[in-house]
Amino acid sequence: MKFQQNLLDYISTSLITMNETVSIAESVTSGLIQLAFSQMSNASLFYKGGVTTFTLPEKGGFLDINQNEVRENGFETQNMADIMAVKVATLFGTDWGIASTGYAASVRNSGFKIFSFCSFSYQGETVLSKRIELHDKIQVLDAQLYYTEFILGCYKSALNQILI
Repeated sequence: MKFQQNLLDYISTSLITMNETVSIAESVTSGLIQLAFSQMSNASLFYKGGVTTFTLPEKGGFLDINQNEVRENGFETQNMADIMAVKVATLFGTDWGIASTGYAASVRNSGFKIFSFCSFSYQGETVLSKRIELHDKIQVLDAQLYYTEFILGCYKSALNQILI
């Protein structure tokens, strides 16, 4: 699996230059964002780790999200992505948290739509949130790869906001 090398290099160089760290909480992308970060030069200097969870109990347990927050914010929502990004950064003690949640397949729970949410936290605050919607005929892996590339591009934008 190949990711855009110039994007990986930009993210890696930015985090090293800023002397900052990142962690990742994934659901819909199934670890692909973590895979992309593991491919970056000197990843161990800034990438501290991640969590991939698919079900509500695991999101709650591993990310310390209480059931009331889940009931109030929903399972596959922008609010949940925001909470996941902040919680994963807290869990790993990083400056940045990246989160993805949503659907890569057309299923009943998604209203037969394919969409995801991503969120980026910086020093405990959400700095960027996005919704991505795809055609309902896209294959699962293609959706996950698209989400991952989109999220990496959005993260570059979030880094730029802080660098300016």
